[in-house]
Amino acid sequence: MSVQKISRNDALCRENCAHLQKKERKFIMHNFYNNLLSQAEKLYRHNRQGSFKTKERYYEAYKRFLHFVGNVYHLQKLQSISGKHLASYIEYMQNKGYSASTIKTDLAAIRFWHDQIPDAKYVLPTNSEFLLERRKFGDVDRTWSAGEFNKMIAQCWSAKRDDYAACITIARYAGLRLHEVLRIDTAIARKALKDSFITIKGKGGKIREVPINESVRIVLEKALQNTPPGYKLFVPKNKQTHIAKAELQNFIASKRRFICDEGSSRNLTFHGLRHTFAAEQYQKFIALGFTESQAKLKVSKLLGHEREDVTRIYLASIKKNYDDG
Repeated sequence: MSVQKISRNDALCRENCAHLQKKERKFIMHNFYNNLLSQAEKLYRHNRQGSFKTKERYYEAYKRFLHFVGNVYHLQKLQSISGKHLASYIEYMQNKGYSASTIKTDLAAIRFWHDQIPDAKYVLPTNSEFLLERRKFGDVDRTWSAGEFNKMIAQCWSAKRDDYAACITIARYAGLRLHEVLRIDTAIARKALKDSFITIKGKGGKIREVPINESVRIVLEKALQNTPPGYKLFVPKNKQTHIAKAELQNFIASKRRFICDEGSSRNLTFHGLRHTFAAEQYQKFIALGFTESQAKLKVSKLLGHEREDVTRIYLASIKKNYDDG
């Protein structure tokens, strides 16, 4: 056997070993998370505190936290969760561009479930012990430019993630939250194509109807072609929704440095697409002759808030005096 052939065989062997080691690491990390999740499910089943909606929201946030500590720290017991894990998770969320309000809500969720753990070894630090940004109302521009949106779509296509491109398109042109986009199943999509508006259940169980444009229609039609009846369009049947949500958020975080406009300091997130939709709809309503107050209320209804004042948070990119009108 020639030296060259032996060298090629050695290289192939090393490549196979590296691939197997990577698969083994992923399997181990998945097992850590599943172990923590099984313990959390016991807490969930026996808990009688709080409303059903609050408990559901807090449990989803807690599972995201457990996925993080399972992967990063290989934690095996809920009782071992400590302040260092919380601090690390806060830094992770801040780096991902989570808003101050989202971070604080998730921390409340983690503490809620931590209080249910029997024989917990540690008391978790309070928010005052961390450097948390104060929640800001209406003064942070989170919108995406047309160029940034188009570049992100190109990144999705390059990565062969047409599903991510579809989710981003729906958020951009219909203003849906990420969990609302991932909730879309074949029945919801077919009804949207028939009615020319999508009916979606948002926060607090509020149901709203949002008109769809041609871009949304195209991605829904394409997704329907690849989805069996009764299934969600953008969540594989063997994957949990919160995992699919985290993966898409991570994808955006990993690509945004390649798509941001030159000189921009905006931290682009999926939720920022909702800000883009809101600002665009507001300007359309103003152009149609509505007052500022009327335009803000109409945008708020499209966003699923029903409150004019909440719209101010989404209109930071429009330099106006929102105290007028």
